[in-house]
This record gives sequence, structure tokens and C-alpha cells, in this order.
Amino acid sequence: MNRMEPIAIIGMAGRFPGAATLDEFWRNLRDGVESITRFTEEELVRAGVDAALIRNPNYVPARGIIADADLFPAAFFGINPREAEVLDPQHRLFLECAWEAIENAGYDPDRQSRPTGVFAGTTMSTYLLSNLLANPELLRTVGAYQTMLGNDKDYLATRVSYKLNLHGPSVVVQTACSTSLVAVHFACQALLTGQCDHALAGG
Repeated sequence: MNRMEPIAIIGMAGRFPGAATLDEFWRNLRDGVESITRFTEEELVRAGVDAALIRNPNYVPARGIIADADLFPAAFFGINPREAEVLDPQHRLFLECAWEAIENAGYDPDRQSRPTGVFAGTTMSTYLLSNLLANPELLRTVGAYQTMLGNDKDYLATRVSYKLNLHGPSVVVQTACSTSLVAVHFACQALLTGQCDHALAGG
């Protein structure tokens, strides 16, 4: 491939606080919509936040919330309910967005044989640390190995490749806050060097 040949972005998808789609996200930016959720003291207490932390003057009771993050269509991806229960929500959302980007591009992986790479990354699984490890009965039922597979960031790219029937490079990227940008860079390099004909990239 000619190294000067342009690369086309043919599909995109995303989830953001206050926006379930890219169109909503851009509307929020255009209209100056504040997408950070602020919590009352009552909401924090109900959520189990320590009272001493709530009273700390340095504590900011706000965060970005992605709506419906718990509504994962596990069966669509061939994932059983118990496996989905211990799957890091970051992995769930990335799978959903990867499929939406493929649909947005008008690409059917089951009818195409051209190699498609996946370049992706997530942060450490706080779902594992804050939720699953506090539920030893669930962990005993599912097993440590399945729990590890569902929450280790190193399995994100290969899970997407496997579940979406994509054949090409499958690379996990970890560069902290720049992970998504570096994933796009690696995807572009793979396209330019002929390692794949299409690529999914993000975080």
C-alpha cells in the first residue's frame, strides 16, 4: 500500500455522559449542555458513601454517568447471563460500540473475508474491585478463571475480535489517558502497512 494513501473513517460509535450516541454528544457540545451529574447528600448516603468523605471539603460529589450501562444484550453476543454478570462494564460497552460502528459503516463481518484489526484499551476494572470481590458467593459460582477473563483489560481486543468474527491484528493498547488516541494511531499504521483492510480502534 502507498504510505501516502489516505485513510477513510467509515463508521463511528460512542457512549458518553448525557449522550448515548455521537449525534447527541455533538448536540450537547454545540448547545453547551452540562453532562456531569451532581449528587445530593441523600443520594450519596443511599449509595453507601462514607459520611466522613461526604463532609470532606475536598470531596466533589459529581461524576459522569453513562445511562443504561447495565442493559447489556448478552445473548446477541453469544454470552450467557452468568458470564455477562461478571463481565467488566467497560468490555460490555466496547463490544456494543464496536458492533454499532460496524453497522454504521455498513460492514457485515460474516459476509466479508477482508482482515479487520482491533486496537483497544480500557482502564483497570473497578467493577471487579468494588463489586465482584465483595460477592464471594458469586465468585465461587462463576469461578476465578472466568472472573479473570471477564475483567482483565488484556482480553478486551481479542474478545471483540472473537465475538464479532473479525480476523486481523488484535492488540490491547495501554498508555493511560492517551490510550484511545494511540489505538487509532496503531490502527492507521496497520492499515498503511497492509496488516489489515479495516480496523476498529478506541477505548
